[in-house]
Amino acid sequence: MLAIRIAFVVATLLAAAGYRVVVPYLRGFGTTNFVSQDEPRNGQQSVFASDAIALLDALGIEKAILAGCDWGARTACILAALWPERCTALVSVSGYLIGSQKANMMPLPPAAELSWWYQYYFATERGRAGYDANRTDFAKLIWRTASPTWRFDDATFARTARALENPAHVAIVIDNYRWRLGLSAGDPTLDALERRLADFPVISIPTITLEGDANGAPHPQPATYAHRNIAGGIGHKLPQEAPKTFAQAVIDVASAASRGAIL
Repeated sequence: MLAIRIAFVVATLLAAAGYRVVVPYLRGFGTTNFVSQDEPRNGQQSVFASDAIALLDALGIEKAILAGCDWGARTACILAALWPERCTALVSVSGYLIGSQKANMMPLPPAAELSWWYQYYFATERGRAGYDANRTDFAKLIWRTASPTWRFDDATFARTARALENPAHVAIVIDNYRWRLGLSAGDPTLDALERRLADFPVISIPTITLEGDANGAPHPQPATYAHRNIAGGIGHKLPQEAPKTFAQAVIDVASAASRGAIL
């Protein structure tokens, strides 16, 4: 997850069901920090997956069920694709989210390009400065457009928005979107991983994908997947908007994995 408050209720439900639950911040969010001030604030997709493998190693976790949305789902997909031996099963909101710089060079229809306006904004120095100066207002705007029917209150937003105060946050976010467009080179030591991801590797572990019926953020069309399509005005932040549904998907995919079933 980007900000752990997104999964607070889900974690509580899963813990009550007997699961050990680890909900980490991604780099650049919350309490994460860099050991060296000289370390580049890299935000390319594979670096988050490398961070996750390092976390599993540090915690002594050999295999885990992975579940997430947005950047968390993309990171979980990458782990499942490149390190299937470390992954028991996967729950991913919006399906297969692995990308590549080459694929991102392909133009989209105008309406689809409009939905990515902030990616192009972040490609400019004005965008970097604007996000730095207005990150809370920016996040609230994205919440409202990505989950247009979710009536979150100010307290709910504030609890999550604190994660944006991380000193590396702006640099990581800007680098992430610039890397997607080929405007940031990324870390050369991760080039081999990115080449593998550019081939869009198959995810072979048991997987459940979810999609809300009111997701206002850019996402693959639901018809592409055998989604569990969640009705009721559920938007982009599905684990927070429909925590029981998300937790049940984790329980169901864990059960399938234990039976050796293919979903």
